[in-house]
Amino acid sequence: MSRKRNKPYSNARVMDLAEALINNGRAIEEGPRRKQWTKHDLKHIQPLTLAQKDMFHDFFAGKHICGYGSAGTGKTYIALYLALNEMLKSQSIDRIIIVRSAVPTRDMGFMPGTLEEKEALYERPYRDMCADLLGRSSSYQDMKDAGVIQFSTTSYVRGLTWDNAVVIVDEAQNLIWHEINSIVTRLGDDARLIIVGDIPQDDLVRRRETTSMERLINVAQVMSVFSVIRFTYHDIVRSKFVKDWIMTCEDVAS
Repeated sequence: MSRKRNKPYSNARVMDLAEALINNGRAIEEGPRRKQWTKHDLKHIQPLTLAQKDMFHDFFAGKHICGYGSAGTGKTYIALYLALNEMLKSQSIDRIIIVRSAVPTRDMGFMPGTLEEKEALYERPYRDMCADLLGRSSSYQDMKDAGVIQFSTTSYVRGLTWDNAVVIVDEAQNLIWHEINSIVTRLGDDARLIIVGDIPQDDLVRRRETTSMERLINVAQVMSVFSVIRFTYHDIVRSKFVKDWIMTCEDVAS
């Protein structure tokens, strides 16, 4: 009698299992998982560049933020820090909602797995950022389980209303105008909005789906509730190599 062969795991599933084993080991060192947080749990950071300083200042002044520009400038990291800081110190904010397009940075084809397994690929940057900002590798998942961080792709925002939340729209250069409009019109009472992206970093592959980031910037610039902040290569903090690379690419393209 032939033995039934087990169905092989998908690559995404294998990566998730490996990450789970690593996190389990870290959890033993870090102790029980958290269910509540205070502002004292959040790492204190200072802006390193002029654009970062403007983003800090204008968000604390109550503005919605539209930050765009070069890669490696810390736009998403700062957005998450500001959102966490606001949630942990403000009585009117009780959750952070991260929204991004599911357009991949290259054609990955059909990805097998459940919705959660597919979304996990896009959540990994925020896991790393939360681990750095809150000092525990499980912080992002702990906050998701507690309902204080929510992640969604643009396909699942229709019909929702976001009250008492900081909404982070990441990789906004990948959004078409319909998606941007759908996200912005979800904001309810006591909601803050941080949009970050870059016009040159466009992952859209179909010509008819042209990026609407420039249109978003034009609209935000005439609204007094928005602060529009441009990040240039002068604001790159990731590494000297990245800064040299982007400067060279811009010089060659000009």
